Amino acid sequence: MTLIAAAAVAVAVVGVSVVAFVAVGHQVGASVDLTLRRDAETVAAAPDQWAHRTVVDGDDGARGDPDHDHDLSPRVQVLDSAGRPTTSTGLPVTARARAIAAGQGREAFEQVQVHGTEYRMLTRRSADGGAVQVAVSLHGAHETMTGVGLAILVVGIVGVAAAAALGAFVARAGLRPVDRLTAAVEHVTVTADLEAGIDVSGRDEIGRLATAFNTMLAALRSSRAAQRLLVEDAGHELRTPLTSLRTNIQLLIRADRQRERQLSDADRGRLLADLDAQTAELTRLVGELVDLARDDHGAELVETVDLAELIDLAVQRLPAGTPVDTEYQRVSVPGRATSLTRMVANLLDNAVKWSPPGAPVTVGLRAAAGPDGAPGAELSVADRGPGVAEADVPHIFERFHRAPTARSVPGSGLGLAIVAQAVALHAGTVRVEPVRPTGARFVVWLPAAPAGS
Repeated sequence: MTLIAAAAVAVAVVGVSVVAFVAVGHQVGASVDLTLRRDAETVAAAPDQWAHRTVVDGDDGARGDPDHDHDLSPRVQVLDSAGRPTTSTGLPVTARARAIAAGQGREAFEQVQVHGTEYRMLTRRSADGGAVQVAVSLHGAHETMTGVGLAILVVGIVGVAAAAALGAFVARAGLRPVDRLTAAVEHVTVTADLEAGIDVSGRDEIGRLATAFNTMLAALRSSRAAQRLLVEDAGHELRTPLTSLRTNIQLLIRADRQRERQLSDADRGRLLADLDAQTAELTRLVGELVDLARDDHGAELVETVDLAELIDLAVQRLPAGTPVDTEYQRVSVPGRATSLTRMVANLLDNAVKWSPPGAPVTVGLRAAAGPDGAPGAELSVADRGPGVAEADVPHIFERFHRAPTARSVPGSGLGLAIVAQAVALHAGTVRVEPVRPTGARFVVWLPAAPAGS
């Protein structure tokens, strides 16, 4: 920023300096020409009075002195019609001067050298024939332009230096919040301390960036807390099936080693069946943990999904002979097909698990307005089980939550948490309500796809 400020001022100073220098030079030249024209008109009106004089005015000691290089008084020289000077003051008679004296033209300005000094000379036709020459030394004009150039140079250097200093000050003041933000980021990077934050003192771009950084830290803290809770709950839930598996396996190993205490075929069969069931339950628990913990929903393409097709697929995957009553319309929603498929499958699995043998599971799908009146799709899955106790309703969608009546039923307590996660991902809502005389109905509302999609 300092270099940019200095460069910008330098470019501006150079531009203004060039324009000023040219303008001053033009004014000085115009002033010299005006003075020469006035003197030439005076001399040309009565050339005989000036025929033997060398200057219009000035110190007599300087008159006729060709070596007086820096004399500011004009030199005057009268020419006859043939272009010959009637008296010499050292001014050269050029071809243009002879042409003016001969009547070929009225006046002409020229730059000439007189004894090594540059003069501005005007040759003007006189009233009685011939011409007059008036010249003035440009030494004073050159000194003036040199002084102007030096002043412009000094002002330019001072201006650029001041701009650089001011730019450095502004850069330090403007980037101080960025330095604080950088220090906070580096602190979090080194210490992994997500409690660190930045004080927001304004609403400018830096303030918005600091606010966004604090929001990001809050999201990371929430994500870390949720991850820690998931790991702790998962460890607690995995400990029971793993302990049971290890106990049964150790029992089989001891039975094989102790020949006199071998298990009967019936006991061995029951033990192996128990191992198979526990392995299946552990596999299901691990799969649900992976589904719940994976954070790749953003990578899945959002597309228009027909919920009726997902319901048909989920019903077909249920165990053979499971009674299902379906009543639904064709409703499409924008979403991620894999997440929605898992949501529908978990709702159906939960309903089948709690319904008594032979009792049907009721599935409904219809177009319905959401809480804010927006169009959407309402999916309902109802069972004929004991229902959800009122005390368990606020916690029914939490991870690993299992009601007292559900602890004797196989399950991990993650299925409905996965449903809630999928609903939140699609900006929908989910609730549970009682069914009379017995049972529970889970109702999911999702925003509908735009018309024509």
